Amino acid sequence: MSRLVTIASSTALALVLWQALVTLAALPPFILPGPARVAETLWASRALIAHHATITAAEVLIGLALGAILGGLSAIGLASSPMARRLIRPIMVFSQAIPVFALAPILTLWLGYGLWSKVAMALLIIYFPVTSAFFDALMRTPPQWLDLARVMGANRARLMWHIRVPAALPGFASGLRLAAVYAPIGAIIGEWVGASKGLGYLMLLANGRAKIDLMFAALIVLAVLTLLLHAGVDRGCRKWLDGKAVG
Repeated sequence: MSRLVTIASSTALALVLWQALVTLAALPPFILPGPARVAETLWASRALIAHHATITAAEVLIGLALGAILGGLSAIGLASSPMARRLIRPIMVFSQAIPVFALAPILTLWLGYGLWSKVAMALLIIYFPVTSAFFDALMRTPPQWLDLARVMGANRARLMWHIRVPAALPGFASGLRLAAVYAPIGAIIGEWVGASKGLGYLMLLANGRAKIDLMFAALIVLAVLTLLLHAGVDRGCRKWLDGKAVG
């Protein structure tokens, strides 16, 4: 209850400051519409926004699922093989020097203007954080646990799946929480580069037609989707880790 009160208070304060800025600076609606105008547009265009929000949500969820699976498997592979760490990890680090936005036109060319180019963008932007967080957690397994397991006759596979992976699950959960925030960014970038559906496309369309209130309405819906996704992933991770701890 206290958390809800805090969120409601912060939201109310932000709306008051927003309206005060619009009023005191006498900003025209095509520069910065007031919250009441945006809320009116949001309600009037709810069906249109909901349609595009559904597309973006699907892109984000698929990208998040694929990123979590590939990131988790990659981290386990890197932790299992010193040769893989020497060969692949530098490439992964180097790949982060390439702006993700620069890859969006290439992915659109390869995968088209449909769903999968946006899924690929979301996957690319979250793959490294998930892999890195899980890999670091796998490499920080307490040595005494590993020594005890070796004394009891555990081989490398058992060490990985029964000792190292369970010990590293909090790190994997941290990576997933970051991914829940980053995944919508990848999807929106993909929609900006080339799309005919989604909140990113709707924002560009509204901006080109000087419908700034519609653009802000789509932006607010995107922010709410991101917050809900992060809250859902965080809650799911907490329940998952609590269940593992009890088990």
